[in-house]
Amino acid sequence: MTLPSVRKITVADGKFTIGSGSLALIAGPCLVEDYATTVAIAQQVGEIAADVNMPLAFKSSYDKANRTAIGSPRGPGWQRGLQILAEVKAATGLPLLTDVHETVQLQEVAAVADILQVPAFLSRQTDLLVAAGETGLPVNIKKGQFLSPTDVQYCIEKVTSTGNQQVMVTERGTTFGYNNLVVDMRGLAIMREFGYPVVFDATHSVQLPGGAAGASGGQRGFVGPLARAAVAAGVEGLFMEVHTNPDEAPCDGPNMLLLADLPALLQTIQRIHQAVWGQ
Repeated sequence: MTLPSVRKITVADGKFTIGSGSLALIAGPCLVEDYATTVAIAQQVGEIAADVNMPLAFKSSYDKANRTAIGSPRGPGWQRGLQILAEVKAATGLPLLTDVHETVQLQEVAAVADILQVPAFLSRQTDLLVAAGETGLPVNIKKGQFLSPTDVQYCIEKVTSTGNQQVMVTERGTTFGYNNLVVDMRGLAIMREFGYPVVFDATHSVQLPGGAAGASGGQRGFVGPLARAAVAAGVEGLFMEVHTNPDEAPCDGPNMLLLADLPALLQTIQRIHQAVWGQ
């Protein structure tokens, strides 16, 4: 099986590389809760990724600006949340990916993050995509639940119009009626044709948006099957939100993966990846 080549992205002096033929991992808790919880999960994820030889970018959000209800937890405030992420990055040495919701936050976030993420709901937001590109940092575009795979090329063009070619695209499922998502594996191959690394978000893809009475539900049991299928389809990376106790997490608990279940899943995934790539 021969897969089209895609652009290679390297950050943090080579600590994280995607698009090189190896399978990369983006993982961490959905939301910054406090320093102790965040750094503990980061350290454990770092050890797990190292054990299976996967380049890791640690992911968590300093603010969740698109929660279902006005009373949903958003985190410790965006500036304090960003400070915690900076402290976690310094303590662990892990490259950091985090999402941005507003152009006014970009410079402060770019001073801390190694990769900027544009959330799915904002994936067509021209000013945000252009401003993210102008930072010069790699930009991960989460494909909107409302976008077809072919439409993603126009989101990419908004970033690359700045001269920044460091772009990756993440699939996170497509709206399928009310409160449900579906993953079309053909879309992964379609998006790879644009020449940029494609990542599969295995945890948000099992989300049930707004399906839990003012909050999002999820079907955690499908994370493994979908992740295995996406790696078999030839993606460059996996995105998984993980937590030591997902059911008690303030955000996305029903679809986050239990951290203790991550090692076995990654070991299986690595074998699938090696078979697909002939390694």
